[in-house]
Amino acid sequence: MSPNEQILQYPLAYETALEPAAKWAELRGTCPVATITVPDGSQAKLLTRYDDVREMLADPRFARKDLTDGTTSAAADTSEPPFSVPKHGEEHQRWRRMVGRWFTAKRMAALRPQMTAIADQLLDEMTGRGSSGDLKAHFAFPLPVYVICDMLGVPAEDRDLFSYWSDNFLNLSRYSAQERQTAVGELVAYMSGHIAAKRAEPTDDLLGTLIEESSGEGEALTDAELLGTGIGLLVAGHETTANMIGKMVAMLLADRTRWERLLENPSLVRSTVEEALRFDANGGFGLRRFLTEDVEIGGEVLPNGTTVVCAMGAANRDETAFENAAEMDLARTPNPHLAFGAGPHSCLGQALARTELQVALEVLLRRLPSLALDIPATDLERLEGLLVGGLSKVPVRW
Repeated sequence: MSPNEQILQYPLAYETALEPAAKWAELRGTCPVATITVPDGSQAKLLTRYDDVREMLADPRFARKDLTDGTTSAAADTSEPPFSVPKHGEEHQRWRRMVGRWFTAKRMAALRPQMTAIADQLLDEMTGRGSSGDLKAHFAFPLPVYVICDMLGVPAEDRDLFSYWSDNFLNLSRYSAQERQTAVGELVAYMSGHIAAKRAEPTDDLLGTLIEESSGEGEALTDAELLGTGIGLLVAGHETTANMIGKMVAMLLADRTRWERLLENPSLVRSTVEEALRFDANGGFGLRRFLTEDVEIGGEVLPNGTTVVCAMGAANRDETAFENAAEMDLARTPNPHLAFGAGPHSCLGQALARTELQVALEVLLRRLPSLALDIPATDLERLEGLLVGGLSKVPVRW
């Protein structure tokens, strides 16, 4: 059976936690628009070539599926909770403009000292327990949620609550449907009260700034939109960044020469972060979109209503877009990877994620130059159940 006639089970199989699916290269070469069966039993089309994935992400005919239209097939992206944030058209762009003003380079630079302080505190606690441990549990997982709590003006004593809620939202196997429903209710109740307090007494954090800046422009964000913004930041910005910190460090330690090169030349931290994002072969399910009209892509005409999954990890290994794509080049530039998507729905918080990854790497290099994996890289295990890709543990010694 030719690749074009196969119906593949998705997600695809991987041999090790850090290596790409062997099928990626074959699909890019011979079947760039493959037919797959997703976990709910429905079929979709999988894109693996860089140009096709980028085109899809930027094309308004590839839309997100609303969860309220009664669709139960793969076209219904049940990975996305129904937060009250505009998803389409001018309303979505209005929301992006208002929230995006907060994620400026100047604002991220201002956040760096506090991020660094949090990272140092976490390493103080981790190293105080001994000479080895799980980098993910003690450093990578708490760092982003602590940063997000600071951005939202959440007191430090409530950070653990937010860690639990975030994990509950995205882990499909650890918690029951009832536990997830309860967690959603708890977070909504907490954030609703939090927003009400900020309306009464404005602050200079993200929510306070959005309330103050939008109120004077005739396009104020509603409480529902503010709630969706706060919850969306937690859900989209915690697990993804936490898992990326763990994967990035594992990639660098899997080949010790990479870590040594960074110790010798810390100026490579920024380009290393971008290359880790590109090189990541464990990005999770991928982005699901559906067609609003017939579209030709990859030489195939896909009919209106087709569900399409774009594999950004596969696209980021495309030799037609990246020279020596199978090699991790810490100095690679330019690096137009698709880890944050592309087009009008690209990741709004990518400046924050980049800053967190850079700070995490800078602090680890400074504090733990002797850092090493405590098990062979081939023994690292993928995290099961999460919609975003990650490692279950990152055992290290120092």
